[in-house]
Amino acid sequence: MNHPLPPLLASMTGFARSAGSEPGLTWAWELRSVNGRGLDLRLRLPPGFDALEAGLRDAAGKLLRRGNITANLSIQRDDAPRLAPDPAALEQVLALASALAARIPGAPPPRAEALLALPGVLRPTAAVEPDAALAEAQLHAVRDGFAQALDGLAASRRAEGARLAATLAAQLDEIAALHAAAAAQAADQPAQQRARMLDALRDLLREAPGLPEERIAQEVALLAARSDVREELDRLTSHIAAARALLAEGAQVGRRLDFLVQEFNREANTLCSKSASVALTATGLALKAAIEQLREQVANIE
Repeated sequence: MNHPLPPLLASMTGFARSAGSEPGLTWAWELRSVNGRGLDLRLRLPPGFDALEAGLRDAAGKLLRRGNITANLSIQRDDAPRLAPDPAALEQVLALASALAARIPGAPPPRAEALLALPGVLRPTAAVEPDAALAEAQLHAVRDGFAQALDGLAASRRAEGARLAATLAAQLDEIAALHAAAAAQAADQPAQQRARMLDALRDLLREAPGLPEERIAQEVALLAARSDVREELDRLTSHIAAARALLAEGAQVGRRLDFLVQEFNREANTLCSKSASVALTATGLALKAAIEQLREQVANIE
């Protein structure tokens, strides 16, 4: 049976990346999302970017509802201190190295890289005072980059949700087919159970007469009623319809589907406990396995 797939169903699993640069700065965001009971955003920000945290959390809360999300910001500054040779130190080591080479027959002239590697020859240049306007532009670019990555993460979760929707629809079809098989197998169960118990009790009465037959008939009827699984099958029908309606609704149905799957399990367990035939028990166990597979997938839905 084919059912329309919901366009808005979203998974809690996804990944997105964004990167860019501003004068003096190159940045990259990586966002990863996995299952979670609520929304938990873990930000990993380098020093100097803590002021962004509140705004980033607010942006994530407006777009996402559930999931454990890790957001990692990588920063590479282009204004790191540069090295420059110290003229006096360079002249001194060059003179010493040249004099030493002249005293050793066949010695090669001093190599530039060897001289520059000597302590004190290269010194860091003076740090440039940060420009307030430039720093603000960098923060703004990084904040925009987070918004881009967040949109990408939401798109990734929706794409995964579309795949989940197809899987869930197929699993519900399987559960519906097992439900139909169970209904067919259970149709005559109360009558068969009543007949078996009456036969057993008649044998008992022959060996121990004196029990009122009406009383025995009442007990048999009560036991037969307890083996009737029609209520469980009716509730399963209702649960299947409700699950399909939630899939059609699409957005933010994970919690409700999770609760509904618990109800699926309750009915399947009761059906197995009331079963009086090998065939119905086997179908009930297959139903429980299919419901467990459904539960595993539902756990991924936002």
